[in-house]
Amino acid sequence: MTIDGAYGRVAATEFPDRKSERAAHAPPAAPVDPPTRTPFDIVDETGHSVGKGKGGILVIKRPWPAMIRTIWGDPDRFKKSYYPEDFKGKYYLAGDGASTDEDGYYRIMGRIDDVLNVSGHRLGTMEIESALVANTKLVAEAAVVGRPDDLTGEAVCAFVVLKGTRPTGDEAQKIAKELRDWVGKEIGPIAKPKDIRFGDNLPKTRSGKIMRRLLRSIAKGEAITQDVSTLENPAILEQLKQNL
Repeated sequence: MTIDGAYGRVAATEFPDRKSERAAHAPPAAPVDPPTRTPFDIVDETGHSVGKGKGGILVIKRPWPAMIRTIWGDPDRFKKSYYPEDFKGKYYLAGDGASTDEDGYYRIMGRIDDVLNVSGHRLGTMEIESALVANTKLVAEAAVVGRPDDLTGEAVCAFVVLKGTRPTGDEAQKIAKELRDWVGKEIGPIAKPKDIRFGDNLPKTRSGKIMRRLLRSIAKGEAITQDVSTLENPAILEQLKQNL
C-alpha cells in the first residue's frame, strides 16, 4: 500500500511531497518530507532561512501549477496577502508557522496571525513557540495560548513537551525558569511565558493537529465541555491541568 502525506491550503490545493518509502518512518504530524518538488522553506521575519531544527514562517519560493493566480477584481490585495513586501514580493506566504527537525521533516505549528496583546504589545504565538523549540537541548514541542490577566490584559501560557522525562517539583521550576530566560533572550522580557506546563505530549487529533481550543480552556481554568472523542490521547488533558 502506498502512503502519501500532503500539506495543503484552500488557496494552494495540496503539495504531495512525501515519498511512500519514508512515510512509515516519519514523525507524527509531519506532513511533508524535506522538499523535493515543491520549494518550501522556513524563514525569519526578514526572509532569511532559519535552518534545520528551528521554527519560523513557512514560505514557498517559486510558483507551482496549482497555485492561486489572483483575487478577482483586486490583484493588489492578492500581492499584499500572498507576496508581502516583508519578503520583497519574492516568496509566497502560506500564513503558517512551521519548524523542522534535524532530519528535515516539516511540522506545522499554527497560524502566524494568532496574536496576543500583552501590556499593549502584540505578540505572535508562533513567534514564542519558535523561540521555545529553538532550545533544541531541552524542548521537543511547544504550544502557546493566551489567558486573561488582570495586570497585563493577556498572559502567555506555554505547554511544553521536553526531550527528556516530564519534570516535577523543583526540577520543573528550574527548567521553567530556564525556558523563560531563553524566551526573554530570544524575543524580549515581555514575551516570557507567565505559565509553563509540562506534558508527556500535547492534545492532538489522530491526524496530528494540536487542539488549541482545549489548551485555551485549560489555561483559563475552565472545565472542558467540548467533544474530545477525536483526541489521540484524551488522558493528557488531566496532566496538563497541573500548573507549576
